[in-house]
Amino acid sequence: MADDEDAALVDVLRAVADPIRLRIVQTLADGRAHGKCGTHWDFGVHKSTMTHHFRILREAGLTRTTVTGRTHTIELRRDELDARFPGLIAALANQFE
Repeated sequence: MADDEDAALVDVLRAVADPIRLRIVQTLADGRAHGKCGTHWDFGVHKSTMTHHFRILREAGLTRTTVTGRTHTIELRRDELDARFPGLIAALANQFE
């Protein structure tokens, strides 16, 4: 059976296998926290679909969501991901450059 680190990598890779979730990770790779509402998430899908994608990324350990009042921001857990999977986020962020 795979150890926890391998399972976590599988979860991360499974999460970014979806093109919309990959685009979310690429957007968040700038290191800033982004509001969950905004034109930067205009991927042509319903808000409920974006909520689903945000949840998948959070549950895979890629992102964290901060709630301040009615405002929700999402950010990449870049430092933790870079420590655990060196080069992975950089490779994903530069995929289409």
